[in-house]
Amino acid sequence: MAVEVLLPKIGLTMQDGTIDEWLVPAGAFVSEGDALLRLATDKVDVDVEAEGQGVFHPVVPAGTTVPAGALIGWLLADGERPPVPGDASEPAVAGTTSQAAPATAPTVNGTATRDGTRILSSPNARRVAAEARVDLSCLRGTGPGGRIVSEDVEDFLAAEASRQAPASLIEEQVIPVSPLVRRLAKERGIDLAGVRGSGAGGRIRRADLDATAPAAAPVPRTSRGPATAPRPGDVLPLTGMRGTIARRMHASLQEMAQLTHGYEVRMDAVVTLREQLKKEWADSDLPVPSLNDFLLKAAALALREHPLLNAGVREDAVHLHEDIHLGFAVAVEGGLLVPVIEDAADLPLPEIARRSRQLADAARAGRISPAQLEGATFTVTSLGGYGIDFFTPVINPGNVAILGVGRLKDGVEWVDDQPRRTRVLTLSLTFDHRAVDGAPAAEYLRTLEALLRTPLRLLV
Repeated sequence: MAVEVLLPKIGLTMQDGTIDEWLVPAGAFVSEGDALLRLATDKVDVDVEAEGQGVFHPVVPAGTTVPAGALIGWLLADGERPPVPGDASEPAVAGTTSQAAPATAPTVNGTATRDGTRILSSPNARRVAAEARVDLSCLRGTGPGGRIVSEDVEDFLAAEASRQAPASLIEEQVIPVSPLVRRLAKERGIDLAGVRGSGAGGRIRRADLDATAPAAAPVPRTSRGPATAPRPGDVLPLTGMRGTIARRMHASLQEMAQLTHGYEVRMDAVVTLREQLKKEWADSDLPVPSLNDFLLKAAALALREHPLLNAGVREDAVHLHEDIHLGFAVAVEGGLLVPVIEDAADLPLPEIARRSRQLADAARAGRISPAQLEGATFTVTSLGGYGIDFFTPVINPGNVAILGVGRLKDGVEWVDDQPRRTRVLTLSLTFDHRAVDGAPAAEYLRTLEALLRTPLRLLV
């Protein structure tokens, strides 16, 4: 039986997605768990794995945006043909047909030759051929049973273009590459003409760019930001990730009664302990926690004592979560992602450090999975690296609080009328006043400060 390949719904807010790249060629056999396609959503780009096995047959081309749950391909048995749209019968076996093709069938659609003989071709190959006005009877199929697939048409067009086009146009017309990969190559200064594609029909994939050194040094950042920074007069549509952030933050502020507390905490003990760990763990495999890692662990432990902050509001009730899954904000190109460290309060600090680095690296590289972005019960976000002391973070929908972290700076403590230098930072706790009052929110911050003053407790 043919197995449907449907566009997966990633997260509760996903409405549609773009097939950035098919990772296997049409006609290839795939097993359950094999990476099948690269999916771009409003949140993240992710590889989608096959949920069954069979000979792969796509029904939409790379670059297509379709609704979640839409049919995008088939997994077929050897010799099996994909069902005809609207046909409720069993899939046909290659070489058979439910009815004879008319002898006058036009050759451009690839259903028959001029003498009426049936041509085995995929719907996508027929579409591509029709758009390019290619006679399918001139092509040799490389799919199962000699079926013509879209890659065969694209290879034919590429060969024709290479024979006819001037050298200056070969890159744009011949090299099979998705718009996203072409954009990444431009940003990295990579000449696509020198990249050998590992995808179907020589298609250049993101991994091929990662293995290629740029032809020129990247454009340095300036005070205005990267070379692609917005300029006066630009119109920036609220689509994709930016649109999702806009909708979620607007809904958050409309639906919650948000209030922010600012609280200064001493970090002397954390700074001292971290310097000791750098020396003691220098020859070990243990990752040295960053200041943010200490704050993540402390924030998770403090939630144990203040469960009202680890909750959500729905159906006119406050629902306290049993688990503590800590989200932390990571700035990426075009927006913000929030990876999640599950059961953060139960993890030792080195494990918090390891997971936070892995998740942050995956988010920035576009390799993070949808599951790693779901389920946060509380979020920590930091602007300390940008020199910010205090700000008002906006609560992620589904939570009742978010903790903002400012920059580490010098403070002053007076001892016997003598000033002494200290290390401090400001925490910004935004909470939903429907679920949490000001006093419990302040108590949470006091517990957090106590943990940071005695950070040895955070190591385990």
